[in-house]
Amino acid sequence: MKIKKAIFPVAGLGTRFLPATKASPKEMMPVVDKPLIQYAVEEAIRAGMTELIFVTSGMKRAIEDHFDQNFELEYKLKQQEKWALLEAVQGIIPSGVSCVYVRQKEALGLGHAVLCARDIVGDEPFAVLLADDLIDGPGLSEMIDQMPQKEASGMIAVEEVDPQQTNQYGIVTLGPDLRIENIVEKPKPEEALSHLGVVGRYILPAAIFDILQAMPSGRGGEIQLTDGISRLLVQHPIYAHRFSGVRYDCGAKLGYLKANLMLGLQHPECGQEWRHYLKGLIL
Repeated sequence: MKIKKAIFPVAGLGTRFLPATKASPKEMMPVVDKPLIQYAVEEAIRAGMTELIFVTSGMKRAIEDHFDQNFELEYKLKQQEKWALLEAVQGIIPSGVSCVYVRQKEALGLGHAVLCARDIVGDEPFAVLLADDLIDGPGLSEMIDQMPQKEASGMIAVEEVDPQQTNQYGIVTLGPDLRIENIVEKPKPEEALSHLGVVGRYILPAAIFDILQAMPSGRGGEIQLTDGISRLLVQHPIYAHRFSGVRYDCGAKLGYLKANLMLGLQHPECGQEWRHYLKGLIL
């Protein structure tokens, strides 16, 4: 299955990080020296995506600017012979990869955000990546590699979540060979049929668009992607993927801090000094 298009829903207000997100998109908050959205984009490019579709809002112009060229900045870096920085700036979007931007005019949920990209995706299968979930590992590449092994229409990343936090996730129940039998949006802990929570990585068939288009609003008056997938399961096999690596929930303050700490330790420029500093704090 060749999948070349990836959707990035980035229209949310980021209220959990106010006041930092009052004037700057949550997706542009840095983890060490790269914004959250860049980690998701790099993951998609490694997986072979060549058309990146950003579902934005009027307050997200900084995301467009980040993935566009900045001729003045590049000129100054050349003048100052800062070649490593110039390479880092110019290599954000490699040759052969294009970015497309579409506006989500109303905040009507993740399902609605995905539906906004319908005309661009067309009839092809596609990926969805949520920048809030930063995965330190293969991520989408691993899912793409496993797709040919299954007669699947789609795949969703999952992991075990805290039983008391099922109301923060879509929760799935599985049948044989990791095939998803049921998916429920944010059930109460006492009502959850499992503790397998959906992580923000999806591979879906274009058939989901007709379902989302016809669906009534669900929880919170929004069109929930989880509800659409629940209807999709009737006719299309969708599998769960237990990914390798570590996922950081950067939509929450604690997860964001953990990501900065751990990815800082891996950073080639400052990782060693950062480790030394942290050891000093512990001692």
